[in-house]
Amino acid sequence: MIVRLEPASKTPPYEQVKVEIARQIRDGSLPVGTKLPTVRALAAELGIAPNTIARAYRELEEAGLLETRGRAGTFVGASGDDTRQRARDAASAYAEQIRALGLPRDEALAIVRAALEA
Repeated sequence: MIVRLEPASKTPPYEQVKVEIARQIRDGSLPVGTKLPTVRALAAELGIAPNTIARAYRELEEAGLLETRGRAGTFVGASGDDTRQRARDAASAYAEQIRALGLPRDEALAIVRAALEA
């Protein structure tokens, strides 16, 4: 089961679905390209109205975490993957440190290559 609802929660079901799917996308347990259950299938599995799931999917799509491909279904979108942004941030921090140390560019790149090959 992709999502579990807490019936006693004061949080509306659509919000519980949305938050749980977003969490799974961010932690990588739902990787980019993963096909999600149809609205009707997930609604039936959870015992709630399809409109509840449709609202959660719609809001996740608006946030860039999901993409709908017509009849093909709903998938985890690439913009929900922050891996490349984290890599850019790490590279920027490394470049800043290298500049502070005064190392030449060629040596800095050689260090990175060696680290990637290790």
